[in-house]
Amino acid sequence: MTTASTPDTPPLAIRLVDVAKTFATPDGGRFEAIRSVSLDILDGEIFGIVGKSGAGKSTLLRMINLLERPERGSVTVAGEELTRLDKRDLRKARQHIGMIFQGFNLLQNATVFENVAFPLRLHDSLNAPRLKARVAECLELVGLEDKSASYPAQLSGGQKQRVAIARALASHPAVLLCDEPTSALDPETTRALLDTLRSINAQLRVTIVIVSHELQVLGTLCDRVAVIEHGVIAEQFALADHSVPRQTALGRELAYYGTEAFAAAAWGDAHA
Repeated sequence: MTTASTPDTPPLAIRLVDVAKTFATPDGGRFEAIRSVSLDILDGEIFGIVGKSGAGKSTLLRMINLLERPERGSVTVAGEELTRLDKRDLRKARQHIGMIFQGFNLLQNATVFENVAFPLRLHDSLNAPRLKARVAECLELVGLEDKSASYPAQLSGGQKQRVAIARALASHPAVLLCDEPTSALDPETTRALLDTLRSINAQLRVTIVIVSHELQVLGTLCDRVAVIEHGVIAEQFALADHSVPRQTALGRELAYYGTEAFAAAAWGDAHA
């Protein structure tokens, strides 16, 4: 599936069409986590998904790389419809979709170098000199060139998350999915991590999709945001567009978090 674009409109990085997902409950019932959601995310943008606990935001994010496979509908990433692929082709397509998690998901008995190298070794895509160079490049992108030989237990929470980002970037992804990446971090470390994500987006033009319950994070980082409630998208908007009234409580709160006044007050003038 390809998507036409005009000179003024970037091509689509991600398209979800009428996707849905239900889960079995302990009492034998069914819980509709995602209900008939359609969503377009532009190439190179930073897109946020926000919602209350249980609203379905993380399930929706995990549908983008089919960690959660929709029961109906289609998922297209970088022009390729993932929901039509067999297992082998899906594994290949996932090489172009990086993901970072709240809990870092690092290999505790491996060095920082080996953690970042892991997806490259898994896909056997580079010889040893090129692999070493690519790992060094990714660590430089996140400011951890001097931590290559360290182990996760020797790192701070922010450093661990930056290792996770470097690992996610190793395979040259077109899309980076971030599931609550700052929730375990203190405010100062959060600011540094947001700077890292913003820099990666600017330098590499990687499309970033971030789920967070922290409105200040989304308001500072994102170009556009979707508010999800009860498994459906209640509204979506550009953070800089204040011309259209917001329809949800979270949307109205984000109207402030997306302003220059908030950015200056929360992060300092450098982020305004």
